[in-house]
Amino acid sequence: METTEFLRRTSLFSGFSDESLGAVTGTAKERTFEAGTAMIKEGHSGQGFYLVLAGAAEVRKGETVLARFGVGDYFGEMALLLDDTPRTADVVAIEEIRCLVITSWDLRALIKSHPQVGVEMMAELAKRLRNTDAALSD
Repeated sequence: METTEFLRRTSLFSGFSDESLGAVTGTAKERTFEAGTAMIKEGHSGQGFYLVLAGAAEVRKGETVLARFGVGDYFGEMALLLDDTPRTADVVAIEEIRCLVITSWDLRALIKSHPQVGVEMMAELAKRLRNTDAALSD
């Protein structure tokens, strides 16, 4: 599947215009991580956002598995919004995983040239935060 079409099918990018999707695909870089690789390490400064294209990863706090990410899921979004924010958990590839990665500096450049991308991303991230708050309140 073409990257633009894949993005259109994910929750974060589903409401994006064709122009915004094109801008994102022009900025994002594809990376592959082998099984067992720590993609994110707790306490390290976050600088990237990951969208899973294939494979799977787990979020771990010590030996406890907090979540699992698969195709279409994304993580690391706080690194896009907050400078030098330490990661709150490890994210480890549990099988070979292929991701689109956007760094915080690439996103800032993208938003400067395509402000609508920032508006569209913030709306979806706000929904995710609202859903998390609701889940924690239950």
